[in-house]
Amino acid sequence: MKVPFYGHVRQYQNIKAEIDANMQEVLMSGNYVQGPMLKKFEDELAGYTGAKYAIGVGNGTDALWLTFMALGLGEGDELITNANTFFATAEAIWIAGCTAVLVDCDKDTRCIDPEAIRKAITKRTKAIVPVHLYGQCAPMDEIRKIADEYGLFVIEDNAQAFDARGKGFKIGELSDAVCTSFIIQKNLGTFGDGGAIWTNLQHVNDKVRKLRNHGSNKRDVHSPGFNSRLDDLHAGILSAKLKHIKDWSDRRIEIAKKYDAGLKGCDFIDLPVARPGYRHVYHLYEIETKNPADRDALLAYLNKNEIDAKTHYSIVIHKQEGFPWGKPARLGLPLTNAEKNASSCISLPMFPELTEEELQYTIQVLCDWPKHK
Repeated sequence: MKVPFYGHVRQYQNIKAEIDANMQEVLMSGNYVQGPMLKKFEDELAGYTGAKYAIGVGNGTDALWLTFMALGLGEGDELITNANTFFATAEAIWIAGCTAVLVDCDKDTRCIDPEAIRKAITKRTKAIVPVHLYGQCAPMDEIRKIADEYGLFVIEDNAQAFDARGKGFKIGELSDAVCTSFIIQKNLGTFGDGGAIWTNLQHVNDKVRKLRNHGSNKRDVHSPGFNSRLDDLHAGILSAKLKHIKDWSDRRIEIAKKYDAGLKGCDFIDLPVARPGYRHVYHLYEIETKNPADRDALLAYLNKNEIDAKTHYSIVIHKQEGFPWGKPARLGLPLTNAEKNASSCISLPMFPELTEEELQYTIQVLCDWPKHK
């Protein structure tokens, strides 16, 4: 049995009529950039998240660095973030001209460790950029307390946790802005690239809207800016999908519970840990081999059995070749947990359209690995 990693086509087939209707509406309107469909989706996104403002941009990376710029962050400013995240988080910090300070993660949840943040703060620290890794919120209540104590901005990288919640807080309630990605593999993804920012700060909203559109919010009137606009076709796709995101998240949680139950006896791996009271939406179902030396062999075994498992992210940022490439960076040592996560992680197939047969086959093959080791 072949078990795919993504369910993009299945998802499209399930709501094809809704997506096609929105795409036809855009195509027939003749308004493809900053048109009414984008406005409609931005309003829907703000309503869903509870934010005052939502701004569509070209991708999740742009969402981050445009937000940094809108907050006035730049050269000499230190921004603290995860060492164990996708490269784009640190990349956006560098694009904005800031210094990336990479710190360790919690040993269980793999989200950023608040104590590691506190230890890394200097007089140059201006912001914390927690990543809601694998679909689970970072402990924003603890992070907000640290930020208030030191007078720091908080910008949430929510590329992996759309529709997630913490215990007693929603994403966006305890930060200055939230940045997300809509690339196709995300829980809420379009057919290509896309991103957005949501915030309750009017000056961030106003500044980003100008920056994304060549420094303009009025025809023929410009200041230095960029070209990073979410086009209306993508907005239409996302508008159709947004109506289903809660059900899709619930299905991911259901699949994760079945993985947990089926794999609990596998003593050679560690399973994901969800914080009590948190809504973990499982962008990824990430296991770790207890012995990092086993990871590549187990991954190859799964792939040989036609299970399209992958790694996210097998090289921490500070161990990428050539780091730091002449870019301003600092390490909040030690980074033990982040490095363990990178060396032992495997992502199992996880998407709402995963069938029961595919799920049980994956569990059985994984549990049988010691017989084939």
